[in-house]
Amino acid sequence: MDPLPSLLSLLLLFLAFPLFPSSASSQQLEPVLDTEGNSLLTGTKYYVVSVIRGGGGGGVTIGPPLTGICPKAVVQENIDIWYGFPVTFYPAREGGDSIVRISTDLNVDFSRSIPTCREFGVWKLAPLDEETGQRFVTTGGQLGNPGPETVSNWFKIEKVSNGDNYHYKLVFCPTVCSDCKVVCGDVGRYFDDNNMRRLALSDVPFRVMFLKAPIETEAAMMK
Repeated sequence: MDPLPSLLSLLLLFLAFPLFPSSASSQQLEPVLDTEGNSLLTGTKYYVVSVIRGGGGGGVTIGPPLTGICPKAVVQENIDIWYGFPVTFYPAREGGDSIVRISTDLNVDFSRSIPTCREFGVWKLAPLDEETGQRFVTTGGQLGNPGPETVSNWFKIEKVSNGDNYHYKLVFCPTVCSDCKVVCGDVGRYFDDNNMRRLALSDVPFRVMFLKAPIETEAAMMK
């Protein structure tokens, strides 16, 4: 009997079931941790608060725009003891586990509608403001539907250097559109003439941590 067909069958079987898993399946991106050391979960509410206590300000919330009425601005509470409004995170890539991981495209959503603007609380990066030279983070984004039309709605969470395990920064550098040209940058704070802390792209990142919000709580004071 010719052994060639049998050897060929064994070779095909070996290639179909490799001894080692591929890098895509074996390498999991690191989970983002909350202040209790637990992994952030998609669809769960978290407060985004400053890692600096005593003069660092409070959590993120919804604020007025520099001009006009809409869209609303994403700002930081000036007072340390206020958490602001909680947000939820939704990954661009569906079908995976429910854990929020670093370096992945995410929608950030205040999970509340804004009736005065007829918009939702999904974060987006606004076009360049010519008066200030800033690119501000605002509400009015669209949830899901990753692609060219929504490229400004996607943010990432990255670890910060020289920080604790639960210290992070938010980054705008979406990868949901391979053909889109985007200007990447850290999300920092811009202090306007009224000392309002507006989230905007900056060379100095806003260092944050994530505190899981009680189910019954919408806006809370730090204890």
